[in-house]
Amino acid sequence: MNNESIINKMTLAEKALMMSGATTWKTVALDAHGIPSLFLSDGPTGLRKQVGEADHLGLNASHPATCYPTAATIANSWDEALVEELGEHLGAEARELEVDVVLGPGLNVKRSPLGGRNFEYFSEDPYLSGKMAAGFTRGIQSNGVAACPKHFAANSQELRRMANDSVLDERTLREIYLTGFEIAVKEAKPKSIMSAYNKVNGVFANENAHLLQEILVDEWGFDGFVVSDWGGSNDHAKGVQNGSHLEMPSTGLAGAQELIEAVQAGRLDEAILNQRVDELLTTVFAIEQEKKNSPSKNQTAEEHHQFAKKAAAESIVLLKNEEHILPLDTKKTIGVIGDFAETPRYQGAGSSLVNPTKLETSMEILSEYSLSVKGFAKGYHRIGKHDEQLIEEAVALAKTVDQVLLYIGLTEISEVEGLDRDHMQLPNNQQVLLDAIAAVNQNIIVVLSGGSAIETPWIHKVKALVHGYLGGQAGAGAMLDVLTGKVNPSGKLNESYPMQYEDTPAYNYYPGTEKTAEYREGIFVGYRYYETNQLNVRFPFGYGLSYTTFDYANLQVANNQVSFEITNTGSVAGAEIAQLYVGMQNSQIYRAAKELKGFKKVFLSPGETKQVIIPFDEMTFRYFDSEQNKWQTEAGTYQLMIGSNVSMIHLTSDLEVAGVILAGTKREVLPSYFHGDVRNVSDDEFELLLGHAIPDHKWNKIADLEENDTLSQMYYAKSSLARLIYKVLTRMKDKSIEKGKPDLNILFNYNMPFRAIGKMTGGAVNQQMVSGILLIVNSHFFKGVNTVLKGFAANRKLKKQKEFQ
Repeated sequence: MNNESIINKMTLAEKALMMSGATTWKTVALDAHGIPSLFLSDGPTGLRKQVGEADHLGLNASHPATCYPTAATIANSWDEALVEELGEHLGAEARELEVDVVLGPGLNVKRSPLGGRNFEYFSEDPYLSGKMAAGFTRGIQSNGVAACPKHFAANSQELRRMANDSVLDERTLREIYLTGFEIAVKEAKPKSIMSAYNKVNGVFANENAHLLQEILVDEWGFDGFVVSDWGGSNDHAKGVQNGSHLEMPSTGLAGAQELIEAVQAGRLDEAILNQRVDELLTTVFAIEQEKKNSPSKNQTAEEHHQFAKKAAAESIVLLKNEEHILPLDTKKTIGVIGDFAETPRYQGAGSSLVNPTKLETSMEILSEYSLSVKGFAKGYHRIGKHDEQLIEEAVALAKTVDQVLLYIGLTEISEVEGLDRDHMQLPNNQQVLLDAIAAVNQNIIVVLSGGSAIETPWIHKVKALVHGYLGGQAGAGAMLDVLTGKVNPSGKLNESYPMQYEDTPAYNYYPGTEKTAEYREGIFVGYRYYETNQLNVRFPFGYGLSYTTFDYANLQVANNQVSFEITNTGSVAGAEIAQLYVGMQNSQIYRAAKELKGFKKVFLSPGETKQVIIPFDEMTFRYFDSEQNKWQTEAGTYQLMIGSNVSMIHLTSDLEVAGVILAGTKREVLPSYFHGDVRNVSDDEFELLLGHAIPDHKWNKIADLEENDTLSQMYYAKSSLARLIYKVLTRMKDKSIEKGKPDLNILFNYNMPFRAIGKMTGGAVNQQMVSGILLIVNSHFFKGVNTVLKGFAANRKLKKQKEFQ
């Protein structure tokens, strides 16, 4: 052990205390042993260090900080250096605000476009996600601050997110849902990892030895600490036993007492506890030392703002540009329509919410550009049905101008932590507005905002579509730079845009509405499904236009790399993102037709040619062999494809690769997977894929509610009081949705399991009291009240115990 001399002097109680938070955001400090406290803060989009009383949902005001583009936005840059620079800026601000651990990046794979938290995640592809996360992590940690990639792992839905069980086969887990974390851990060496709320194949992620020990530590060499998501610790002793170090937030003394009792009862070996304390202390001391060795950057708020603008501009995606209507012609008159031009959507909602240092709006800064703007019309309300008067005002303006800049997109309630989306469409009142304007003006340029994929059946009615995603506090200026040609757009989509939601591979399985979420689509997530089935999409993965054009030529394959040339054949400077895809047509295992295995962003002047090299790595040809429980390379002929997006391949070459020769395939018993048609996988076939019986996914609506059932399940409670509370909670939730302003506290509580009451109240409620609450819910009122009172008395007694004084 690195800290044996310190640990030998610590009491069992002190060691147990180290494994739980001291407050909502701080770890325990033990001055007698020279152990400092760490301050953890949300930060995937910008820091959220709260002023005054702290909470984990962003309900109370936080210190002003730069709001950078979200992960879903910056991933469209496909630029590792840019993302690393973003991390550097974020890490520098963390140092200024005395934050030791930044809780980000989020790199869960976007299994479905309806994921409520997709705006916080990089991509539907694990390779792109991993590379972005690695750059982000390196940048943060260059400041002596720790990064904390999250949520580990298979965390794909918000519904019942704290108790849902993700059921998936080992190959899918490894290839799709863990590869991004693997890249981040191996390439950037994050000092911490946040475990997910959910179960993975029946075991809570925070106490899952397969994830936390066998894979994270033994295979990948992770040497930092694992922290639970806030309230995500189920059995604290099991968590510590199996590789988790820190449950957050503070559970008072309850967490420590749980560990003490587990050690005394022989359920937790004190040697294991010592090991976890040692691992945590090693990281705590390393962070303290690196802060001393890493000088503060001392960048100004304006410098951070200008970088945020650069990052947003390089992440904007041009999706349509008919008749080269963009860049805007300064001689044309313009009408600006849409509430987002006046009040922008620039970030998501939830724990990542940032209090920006400043906020640009399009209407406020339009005067800085040489445009002939003739007026503004709001066009629609954020919430509710269309307003005929607003539409009439917008149509009147559209009739008088040459071109319309129409600002539309997803509203705040569409994308929020704790709530998945119901559909992929724009709000109806925005679609009505678009139709009305299209009837009087053919030159519509849509400026789209939102952090998730959107259906665009209306695209034929517009001349141009520019997607800014959620561009942060400087996104408005970045967008105007692109619209006016000051910046040539170079972003490309990190996710596929299907024609309609019904086309998505997980359509019949998402979300898991009861106990489990069955990942029956397997490895066929996003473009892997569309390309394998040759299904038309609106915009393919990796798609994005430019104000210039590029030509690809001279593909060479040698020395474990591909090389080729790209020429800017247009008249303006621009950047192209070249993408390497790998496939194998005659494989003896089921595969996607194409898989991203490398990419490179190249900046070129008009007429300039550059050679591009994309090296192979350990992931280029591998697949996970579930039967052998290891990564393998199948021997055979692989297709190497260089494209500007997954569907637009410019150069191809075959390559013979050595490896294992496979025989005895399962084509007959796994036909859906060998054909890639995974929309209707049968129970029998899914069980064969899993290698075991499908877990029971149904709630028992007759049985008593248990500690891992959620408050929303009080609909089935035997107690009329509990059912009344359910109705009140549901009404409060529905009202907040109707208002379009998500109440994060209600959303959290609605999906919270009963056990989390004892994890989220700072020790005011212990697990004995939770048991009493459940007795009341299950119509054992007097017995329940008695149990709650006993738990309350035990809590008071615990606080007086000598070892905790």
